[in-house]
Amino acid sequence: MASKRLFVAIDIPEPITQQLLELNPHLPGVRWLKPEQMHLTLSFLGQVGPIAEEALREKLNAVRFTAFFMPVSGLGAFPAKGKPHVIWTGVGTGHPQLFHVYKRVQEAALGAGLEPELRRWHPHITIARCRDVSPETIRPLLKENAELDLGLVRVESFSLYSSVPGPLGSAYTRELGVSAAWRRSP
Repeated sequence: MASKRLFVAIDIPEPITQQLLELNPHLPGVRWLKPEQMHLTLSFLGQVGPIAEEALREKLNAVRFTAFFMPVSGLGAFPAKGKPHVIWTGVGTGHPQLFHVYKRVQEAALGAGLEPELRRWHPHITIARCRDVSPETIRPLLKENAELDLGLVRVESFSLYSSVPGPLGSAYTRELGVSAAWRRSP
């Protein structure tokens, strides 16, 4: 079996992705993602061999968390200065439940012998990719949507995906879904 390009993400519900799609100003050099490509990445793991993937599946299945609500609001770009590569929408700041899930996913990756990304995590939903676009081109879009508020998303699961890059963006395949643990009444 060959290795797979893997990442772990939280899916975004279709009503929210449709609203994000409607923000597309059709600017030259800006490629808006398809709704099924919009997600919140918890961990990008790169190429993973079959033995490590099996260990990762076991570790991810052991992650326990309770469902929580996450806001979807505002627009920004990476990098913050210079030519943008990505346009994103935010998910607020200071969500202990979101950071709990993020931490548990990182621990699962480490437990499977994988090395997760070491850069500081800035949770967001990528909605567009930019190629040779000046900051001035997207500034009106970002300014107009700085106060964007699409409401709350109930996060009840996360998924392990494989990704195959292509000319129109990557194609994703869900490899595993992990659901929140439900609290029972005493």
